[in-house]
Amino acid sequence: MSRVALKSAREIETMRRAGALVAETFRVLEPYVVAGATLKDLDRLAEEHIRKAGATPAYLGYGPRNNPFPGTICASVNEVICHGIPDGRELQEGDIVGVDIGVLLGGYYGDACYTYTVGKVRPEVQGLVDATRASLNAALDLVKPGARLGDLGHAVQTVAEGRGYSVVREYTGHGIGKRLHEEPTVLHYGARYTGLKLQPGMVFTIEPMVNLGRPETRLLGDGWTVITADKQPSAQFEHTVAVTQKGHEILTL
Repeated sequence: MSRVALKSAREIETMRRAGALVAETFRVLEPYVVAGATLKDLDRLAEEHIRKAGATPAYLGYGPRNNPFPGTICASVNEVICHGIPDGRELQEGDIVGVDIGVLLGGYYGDACYTYTVGKVRPEVQGLVDATRASLNAALDLVKPGARLGDLGHAVQTVAEGRGYSVVREYTGHGIGKRLHEEPTVLHYGARYTGLKLQPGMVFTIEPMVNLGRPETRLLGDGWTVITADKQPSAQFEHTVAVTQKGHEILTL
């Protein structure tokens, strides 16, 4: 018996509004993702916009009581894979920064990530960013009733590894709804025709993290920041997607 909660049309409508706010917040931040901006600046802008819309930042205070996440956004620069803390670090020309935004609006969550380039980046880093976005799109294209989660992971892995990059294994996509993290777990690697069969009403994130070098990761002492073990750059893109009767709808587009 599947533990995955199927969302009603009314629930998906609420999640559509949450997802639209996430997408809007990325558009608000984009002009400010420039050399000289601090991660803290971006965090403040995101929090102001989210709260002005009547929503709550999903990540601020999330996690264990003795070490809650301290920011509205996750800001992951260069070798940081995910969960980067938005501190006073200044962005530099040639950096990439993965900005992960989650909101709680009307009792439901929206969640997405976008990797920005800061000015002109090295060709191999631009290639990494492009491949990561393409791997997400390849997986999204397959979301429909009757498809399997393994199909999505296989699509991500095929695109990323086919272009010479590696896929992070330890951090995954997830179901989402009244809670930020629900069933199912969405792997970004795997075999076709395996895993959970998709049904209308399922809502989950696909969020590949792809590395320029090796796939191994390391968690820093702050308990949040995850970096590549070889210190090579990493990129991430993420959308929240709903399975519909005829295919899918990206809620954070």
